[in-house]
Amino acid sequence: MIPTEDASARKREIEEKLKQEQETLSFIRENLEKSDQLTKGMVSILSSFESRLMQLENSIIPVHKQTENLQRLQENVDKTLSCMDHVISYYHVAKDTDRIIREGPTGRLDEYLACIAKIQKAVEYFQDNNPDSPELNTVKARFEKGKELLEAEFRSLLTRYSKPVPPILILDAISVDEELEVQEDIVLEHLPEAVLQDIICIAGWLVEYGRNQDFMNVYFQIRSNQLDRSIKGLKDHFRKNSASSGILYSPAVQTKRKDTPTKKAPKRPGQQRRRLLRRTPLSLHLRKDDVLDIEIDSYIHCISAFVKLAQSEYALLTEIIPEHHQKKTFDSLIQEALDNLMLEGDNIVSAARRAIMRHDYSAVLTIFPILRHLKMNKSEFDTTLQGTAASTKNKLPTLITSMETIGAKALEEFADSIKNDPDKEYNMPKDGTVHELTSNAILFLQQLLDFHETAGAMLASQETSSSASSYTSEFNKRLLSTYICKVLGNLQLNLLSKSKVYEDSALSSIFLHNNYNYILKSLEKSELIQLVTVTQKKAESSYRELIEQQIYMYKSSWHKVTEHLTDRNMPVFQPGTKLKDKERQVIKDKFKGFNDGLEELCKIQKGWAIPDKEQRDSIRQSQKKVVSDAYRSFLQRCANISFTKNPEKYHKYRPEEVEEMIERLFDTSA
Repeated sequence: MIPTEDASARKREIEEKLKQEQETLSFIRENLEKSDQLTKGMVSILSSFESRLMQLENSIIPVHKQTENLQRLQENVDKTLSCMDHVISYYHVAKDTDRIIREGPTGRLDEYLACIAKIQKAVEYFQDNNPDSPELNTVKARFEKGKELLEAEFRSLLTRYSKPVPPILILDAISVDEELEVQEDIVLEHLPEAVLQDIICIAGWLVEYGRNQDFMNVYFQIRSNQLDRSIKGLKDHFRKNSASSGILYSPAVQTKRKDTPTKKAPKRPGQQRRRLLRRTPLSLHLRKDDVLDIEIDSYIHCISAFVKLAQSEYALLTEIIPEHHQKKTFDSLIQEALDNLMLEGDNIVSAARRAIMRHDYSAVLTIFPILRHLKMNKSEFDTTLQGTAASTKNKLPTLITSMETIGAKALEEFADSIKNDPDKEYNMPKDGTVHELTSNAILFLQQLLDFHETAGAMLASQETSSSASSYTSEFNKRLLSTYICKVLGNLQLNLLSKSKVYEDSALSSIFLHNNYNYILKSLEKSELIQLVTVTQKKAESSYRELIEQQIYMYKSSWHKVTEHLTDRNMPVFQPGTKLKDKERQVIKDKFKGFNDGLEELCKIQKGWAIPDKEQRDSIRQSQKKVVSDAYRSFLQRCANISFTKNPEKYHKYRPEEVEEMIERLFDTSA
């Protein structure tokens, strides 16, 4: 059993908990009642808010719709006003742009083009919306005026700033410095950069908006004139400065120049031609060599200058002229300068043709350096003219063909003139020295050596055989060798004929000896012999044989002197035996014949000439030995013979004196 006290305590504890739970339950009930009241109040408030919100919405939505309509109306009004302002502005364009258009685009191109753009838009508006409006005619007229002033500005800028390229700059541009591995490309600036940009801008506008191509004609006319003036300025530079100062190139760039000017400057051909003798039946000499040299140099450099300037003009043109008009405009631009160059070339050909008709074959020497330069630069010339008309591209080949034809004709006629040069007695050298025909013929051939490739191609151009269908360097070389051998053969035949003019056969031999020796030495010194041996392997030995043959024939002229010293008709006698009168006379006649013959030959031959010192000394020494040996032997045979009471009358010369007399042969100064 549970104790009574414990049970009472337990009961009290339970009762207290029950009481607490009842109090908690009562609190919860009170809170629930309050919550219900609050909920009812909130529901009432929300119901009231919903009701008011619905009332507000019913009131605001119509207002909102009205506001939207009002805003739309406002926007429409603004747009309408803006459109009205825009439209009205078209009616004021002519007035607003009047001052700027009248004053022109000079100095304010951007502002001017902006005005033109406004006028153009006004034209488009009136054309689309009111084509019958008088304002259309007004803005159209203003647009045309603006375009006209732009064209005038284009012309003005080009005219004002297009200047001929200075000759010094051109010469620098076409020069070549052999010491530089990479050549510095000199840019020819034709227009200031700012001006160029304005011109490009105007050209672009005229093409896109102006619908006008007249400015292209203006462009090529102005630039064509400057191109022609640049080349003429270069010519004047040569004429004014070259003859007096010898300065052919720009002092700004010191260069070593080879013998072709478009990138290679040629040798001055006149420096070689001046060596031609002044008096010649073949008229080989050139009059006013210096002037002609300058003209040739000038023309050659003008060809190179044209190529360089034309390339530069094309580069400039591509920035200004529309692509599909560039080739045609370029073709027109270069015509005047190109025609002038070709005309000058034709004049050179015509002058050469007239000179050849007068038998002045030196004219062909003016063609060689020019023709060589034209052919060497033909590929660059063709590249520069690529895309131009066929008539333009054919001008240079036509000139080259003309030069080759007239040059080949001159060469052939020169060879014939060598063969047919008349044997005029008054024209023969009295001392038997080298004939002018020989010296001039050799000098002419030496010019061919300087231009051997050009001369060979020139001869080949006239070949019609199948073997000439494909010209090669070797083929051309053989043709030139054949030609040189032909000239030398004709010269040899003519010299042989001329030698017969001399009455003295010994002088004839000296004449042939001198000429043959001159030919051989000239061939060897100038390396012409290498060309000759291409077709005649033994040419050198043949000339040596001819020379020796003439020396032998000359020496035979002394036989009439030395024959008196021989034993022929010499009396046979014993020492101490008295000679008969007839026998004494024979010895006297021998002495007299020798003395007279020696004096006569020395007197005559002293005035003859052998220009080659080596040959002269050799012939003298040989002749001294032959004569003095024979004379000494003769004196020994006559030493103990008493054939006269006055031996000094017959024994006039000692052997040493005879040698001295022979030593003075061929000495015109003695």
